[in-house]
Amino acid sequence: MDTRLMALLVCPICKGPLTHDHEAHELHCAADRLAFPIHDGIAVMLEAEARAIEDPASQPPPLAE
Repeated sequence: MDTRLMALLVCPICKGPLTHDHEAHELHCAADRLAFPIHDGIAVMLEAEARAIEDPASQPPPLAE
């Protein structure tokens, strides 16, 4: 995404800043723990399309081999 566009985009729910996850093609809102998808270079800023971001601290540790 264009860095100028990223400076203008905010979370549609809390109006807070977003971070760009390049690998997952998503915009993340840390305050609401939501990830908004990016399809074909266009951010889908709809609450219904967002997915909840799991809290790594609440997940069980990986099994030891």
